[in-house]
Amino acid sequence: MVKFSWHAAHVPVDLPIRQVYGVLFSPDGRILLRVEKGIYQLTGGKPEPWEPLKDTLKREALEEVNCLIDRIHTVGYQLVDDGEEKYAQLRFAAIIREIGKPAPDPDRPGWTYGRVLVSPERAIQLLPYGSISEELINDAIKIAKKYDFYHQQNFPDEVLNEEVLED
Repeated sequence: MVKFSWHAAHVPVDLPIRQVYGVLFSPDGRILLRVEKGIYQLTGGKPEPWEPLKDTLKREALEEVNCLIDRIHTVGYQLVDDGEEKYAQLRFAAIIREIGKPAPDPDRPGWTYGRVLVSPERAIQLLPYGSISEELINDAIKIAKKYDFYHQQNFPDEVLNEEVLED
């Protein structure tokens, strides 16, 4: 059975990082989630071997949700232990500079993810990470406040676009 645990810390040097995801904050304090087949997720993916990890998040934000992001800071990591191997899924917090029109993911031709802006409380409810969702979002808010890019203004949730799959 695979075990997941949250760590609000930098990844130990001997632990491989397999995935990079971001809690992407809008200037009004909402969080951008991508929607795939009705499942809400953070934006992110696998780093290329030559790619700095912050650049992975920038690339994935552009590819998956057509956003430009800045001020990327480490929140922590999710430890994945499948019984044979342990690895990290790195989590960053970042501010959204610009949200473009919906566009297909170049890694999945014909697929455009749904995008929603939601309150942090709603993100905790929607993300499928169980108790880790709450820890992650709360720790991301702490980082965003520390670096002065979290300014919650209590705007309502907003659907930016529905997901589209062309067969």
